[in-house]
Amino acid sequence: MRLSVIIPVYRVEATLERCLRSVASQAMDDMEVILVDDGSPDRSGTICDQWAASDPWASTAGHARVVHRPNGGLSAARNSGIEIAKGDYITFVDSDDWVEADTYGPLIERLAKHPDWDILEYPVYRFYGAPRQSMLRLPEEEHHNMRRYWLTAQAYTHCYACNKIFRRELFDEVSFPEGLLFEDTWTLPRLLGKARCVATTDCGLYYYCANPTGITSTADGQAMKSLLEAQLCAMQMFNLDASADSDIYYMHIVNIQIVVSELTGEKPLLPCRRVKHTDRLSGVSKVKAYINNILGLNTLCKIFKAIHQLRKLHS
Repeated sequence: MRLSVIIPVYRVEATLERCLRSVASQAMDDMEVILVDDGSPDRSGTICDQWAASDPWASTAGHARVVHRPNGGLSAARNSGIEIAKGDYITFVDSDDWVEADTYGPLIERLAKHPDWDILEYPVYRFYGAPRQSMLRLPEEEHHNMRRYWLTAQAYTHCYACNKIFRRELFDEVSFPEGLLFEDTWTLPRLLGKARCVATTDCGLYYYCANPTGITSTADGQAMKSLLEAQLCAMQMFNLDASADSDIYYMHIVNIQIVVSELTGEKPLLPCRRVKHTDRLSGVSKVKAYINNILGLNTLCKIFKAIHQLRKLHS
C-alpha cells in the first residue's frame, strides 16, 4: 500500500530542508516522494536534486523523484505530481510546512484496516508561529454523509489538502483548478462528491506555518472573491436547508462576502436568506444575522464597510 507524498516547491530555499527532513523522518517503507520544482528562481530546485540523491530517501522513503517544470502555480504543480504518482494513496505537503515524525505510518495502518475510507483527515497546527495559531484536533469518527461532514463537522473551515490522505482514484476525474486561488476550497467538495467515507482521527500532526507573503495573509479583493465563489459552489452542491448547521455555514460565507464587498465595492454575490437559528450564533455573528434579517445582506455589507473605514480614520 504505497503512499505518494507530493511536495510543490517554489522560492522556499529557507524552509525546504526543514520540510524534507520531516518527510524523511516518517517510518514508512513503502512511500514515494515527488518533489515538483515549479520553476523556482532560487536554489530550491538544486536542493530538491540533492535530497533526491541522498541517503535519507534510500533508507526511509524508498525513493524520491524530482519534476522540474515551468512556473504554473500551486495547483499546476500538484497536478503534475498527481499525474506521475504511483501510490494507492496521495498526500500533500507545502514546502514551507512540516509533518510531525511518525505521522504517516500509523495513518496508513488505519487505512489498511478500513478499506472503505477514501479520505483520512488528521490534526493540523494552523498558522503555526503567528499570534493567531491554533490547534485543530479531530475526533475518531467516520462520515458516510458528505453533506453532514461539510456542515456538522464544519469541514468548510479546514479544507486544507495537506492534513489529509486521499485514495488515489479520487483524482481520476478531479484536479486542482489552475489559475484560481484558494484551490483547496474549490477542490475538496469535488473530492467529497466522489468519496464514500471520510474518517477523522486524532493521530498525527501537520504544521501549517504562518507565511506573511502567502495568499492567506496578502489576499486582495479578487483573491477573496475567488474564495467566495468557491464557497458559493459548495453551498449549491450541499444544498443549504433551514437547519442550524446550515445557518452557521451561511454566516461563515456572509463574513467572506462582507470582506469581498469592502475590498471590491461590488454588490453581494451571496443570495440573501433569513437566518432562523440565531440562538446558535454568538457575539458579532448574531448581530450580523439580525441586521441581515431586518435590512438585508447588501445593507449589512455597507454598514460593516463604514465601520471599518471609521476604524481606519481613528487608528
